Amino acid sequence: MRIDAEGMHFAELDRMVRECPDGEVVIENCVGQRYIAAGLSGKTVTVNGTPGNALGAYLNGAEIYVNGNAQEATGDTMNGGEIVVGGSVGDAAGYAMRGGKIFVRGNAGYRCGIHMKAYGANRPAIVIGGKAGSFLGEYQAGGVIVVLGLEEEGLPVVGNFCGTGMHGGEIYLRCNSLPATLPAQVKAELLPCMPEGEIAELIREWCKKFGKDAAKLLCSPYYKLTPNSDNPYRQMYTPN
Repeated sequence: MRIDAEGMHFAELDRMVRECPDGEVVIENCVGQRYIAAGLSGKTVTVNGTPGNALGAYLNGAEIYVNGNAQEATGDTMNGGEIVVGGSVGDAAGYAMRGGKIFVRGNAGYRCGIHMKAYGANRPAIVIGGKAGSFLGEYQAGGVIVVLGLEEEGLPVVGNFCGTGMHGGEIYLRCNSLPATLPAQVKAELLPCMPEGEIAELIREWCKKFGKDAAKLLCSPYYKLTPNSDNPYRQMYTPN
């Protein structure tokens, strides 16, 4: 099904997407409509334009492809599925996400991955091709965030206070030096290159989606950020 969203109220667009009997939905001329594919499962949604806030909120297994940028709270509290953004995303992408994957070709705004969490086999992942704003992974409790720093190489790949309050999960920054404002409760380990495993496969997956050279990225140095074992935030959220 193809939907022309020009001038359409977001509630009507969202209703049409939910009630569409087709497994594939293409939205044309999207300009800021909110909550697209919220809670959706079992469908593939392609958005041509710029979706508004909370794209794929509570996503439950559907796939979303955006040919453009996306606004704030992309993948808010998503449970599963996949969101692929061909441009950049605004603030709070992946807020409290607990499953699924978000792949961003460009940059991410502030507080990406805040309150991410994981349980059992549900291990959410965000891969950002460019850089991320301040407070990346704030209060992160689980899951994986990877920042590749491909946009405007030479600039810091992340803003201030990366990992503030982090008490679980992992952050990988492709860079040669640590952020100056890294919080004390975050431990950093330099990886001369990315070893084979889950993160390498995520990077390959990102490269396949956006036509980039995986070999170059895998051979680059990364800093792996994890909670410090003496982190007071960890003691607040998990038993000793």
